[in-house]
Amino acid sequence: MRWWSGLDRVVVLLCITEVVSWGSLYYSLPAAVGAISADTGWTVVTITACFSAGLIVSAAVGILAGRFLDRWGPRVVMTAGSVLAVLGLVLLATAATVPAFLAAWLLIGVAQAAVLYQPAFTVIARHYGAGRDKPMLILTLAGGLASTIFVPITLALLTVLDWRATYLVLAGILAAITIPLHVLLPTTRDTPPTPRPNRAERGPVVRSRRFVLLAGGITAITFSSYAVTLNLLPLITERGYSAAVAALAFALVGVGQVAGRIGLTVLTRTVPAHYRPLAVGAFVALTLALFGVVPGPVWAIAVVSVLAGAARGALTLMQATAVPARWGTARLGALNGEFSAPITAATAVAPVAGVALGVGFASYPMAAAVFAGIALAGAGCAFLADRRASWPAEGSAGQSQRARIVD
Repeated sequence: MRWWSGLDRVVVLLCITEVVSWGSLYYSLPAAVGAISADTGWTVVTITACFSAGLIVSAAVGILAGRFLDRWGPRVVMTAGSVLAVLGLVLLATAATVPAFLAAWLLIGVAQAAVLYQPAFTVIARHYGAGRDKPMLILTLAGGLASTIFVPITLALLTVLDWRATYLVLAGILAAITIPLHVLLPTTRDTPPTPRPNRAERGPVVRSRRFVLLAGGITAITFSSYAVTLNLLPLITERGYSAAVAALAFALVGVGQVAGRIGLTVLTRTVPAHYRPLAVGAFVALTLALFGVVPGPVWAIAVVSVLAGAARGALTLMQATAVPARWGTARLGALNGEFSAPITAATAVAPVAGVALGVGFASYPMAAAVFAGIALAGAGCAFLADRRASWPAEGSAGQSQRARIVD
């Protein structure tokens, strides 16, 4: 019963809802895009652009969602997000025109801001304080199963239903699981307020040099990682390998993410905090450079794919802990929203940027090398952000005290 008592139940609830939310609101489209295009005549580019527009909306709305999370707690915000997500999927299933399809994804983008990783990370960090590392790891490991579970589910549904009915079924699954489980989340009251900032700290955190450099650095790293790993199919087929080999490489990226998240948890015990973004960013840059210079054989491409996945997995977990580790848990929702907005937007445009650079250079491996340089520059920015910076003491009001829970 311990895992269902007190704060521990929050991890259980969020693990389940993150898998279902990511699976239905994000990973379902790559599985269904072919069926949608075949039925409607819309191009894959048009369909994917609508999806990316939703992600950009999610980035913008995430700032507001974070503030609401600080004010009302996860029960209200994440339940409302689930309701909007169900409505968005229903509208998606009934969209007869491209503008209607786009409108549905924009609404889903609003919902994503309230139910995906950003609010979940905020909840975990606030509840667990200094003990957040293990719950964060568990949550991201569970979230990593979303594609493994929901891509086959979506494909199986498409074998017996058309894409519209498939999305109606996914809407039903989302409603049946995430709405009642989000209602079971606690409401929260923030930890005691931190002291009023002195003159040296008067400027808002989000406009501080440290915040801007760190957010910009991690955004550059994330942008580069996604631009390359989401374009592995043309990169690997350009080297003369089959689509099956490219698909295997893409799958191995997902496998590597699990190892990366576990590895970062170990890294936090041995590497000083201000070196971690540099280490992870340099690792990302190295793996992207390897995609640019390793032509084969297949086993070598497989190894690089696993390493790239590990780098991406570590990056996700590093982003999750970046704000509470440096600025504590006071106003964490708002700060996380501001911090995550450019990162989420970068993930939306990265696949298109990867294609544009690959076509522009007439070489996807060359593009991978360029993105490696961008990732390395981002790692340098993140390192400069933490140089000579002060860190909140563990156990301070803004850092590790758990929020008081009111069920």
